[in-house]
Amino acid sequence: MMFKRFNSHSGPSPRGTISRRTFLTRVGVAAAGSLLLPSTEAFAKALTKERKLTLLNTNTDEELSFICSPQQNYDRKLLTRFNHLLRDHRTEEAHHMDPALLDLLYAVSVLTRSRGEFKIISGYRAPETNQMLRKVSHGVAEHSLHIQGKAIDLRMDDVSTRQIQQAALALEQGGVGYYRSSDFVHMDTGSVRSW
Repeated sequence: MMFKRFNSHSGPSPRGTISRRTFLTRVGVAAAGSLLLPSTEAFAKALTKERKLTLLNTNTDEELSFICSPQQNYDRKLLTRFNHLLRDHRTEEAHHMDPALLDLLYAVSVLTRSRGEFKIISGYRAPETNQMLRKVSHGVAEHSLHIQGKAIDLRMDDVSTRQIQQAALALEQGGVGYYRSSDFVHMDTGSVRSW
């Protein structure tokens, strides 16, 4: 089943988008028939529960823990802390990060049944950082969504990167890159694609 693009903002959804609550409810469909969860019913029940999410920035050793639920609207204080945690550690520049990334993290944690922390490798990248990384690595896009605050690279301490990739692909809510040799997954809120 294909999911339509979701919108993390309140109010009427433009054509081709669904509400955040509807997205999180439909995430249960992604688990149907998969080995990630024993049943769609169990998964649907899990989606109604609050979950503690913990994010660790592997470059700064800073941590952010918060309670997340499908009915939650993220407050400004949490979003400010999220933006700070995912700042470019090379320039110390913070940027507005797409709140839909938090929805993706919640959905991945439910799909994988993880209770562990997300280890954040990269969030926001200043344009100069992205350019520098392009010079030393062939895998860095010139117009990376990291520059726009719409991408995150991560791994988890209790789930394999392959499982994270499978969960993110099942969601069909943006780009998913699997970097097996570097042991991380890229997730973004851009167009649906994978590599």
